[in-house]
Amino acid sequence: QVQLVESGGGLVQAGGSLRLSCAASGIAFNSNTMGWYRQTPGKQRELVATITTGGSTNYVDSVKGRFTISRDNAKNTVYLQMNSLKPEDTAVYYCYARASYRSYDYWGQGTQVTVSS
Repeated sequence: QVQLVESGGGLVQAGGSLRLSCAASGIAFNSNTMGWYRQTPGKQRELVATITTGGSTNYVDSVKGRFTISRDNAKNTVYLQMNSLKPEDTAVYYCYARASYRSYDYWGQGTQVTVSS
């Protein structure tokens, strides 16, 4: 059974930091590109950051320089370090796993991040 379990969300003041974690099980973690999306009510889901199996990263422009995605293959976990948070970062953050040999992605249940001004 595949599980992606996010943690680390919460309420933080603008300028603060949070670290999201996503623990994966039931997949060949090393063979999956991992990433984070976020969604706010009434808006499309937005890709925030990705990290490939080789460690290459990509970020949406709005978080560059503030967020860092990383992975620990020994722990089957991907992280999203979020610094200098802004109210517009408020969203539900979802972890996902994608593999070239699979036609579908796996998703976590989401974790709420709320940034107060």
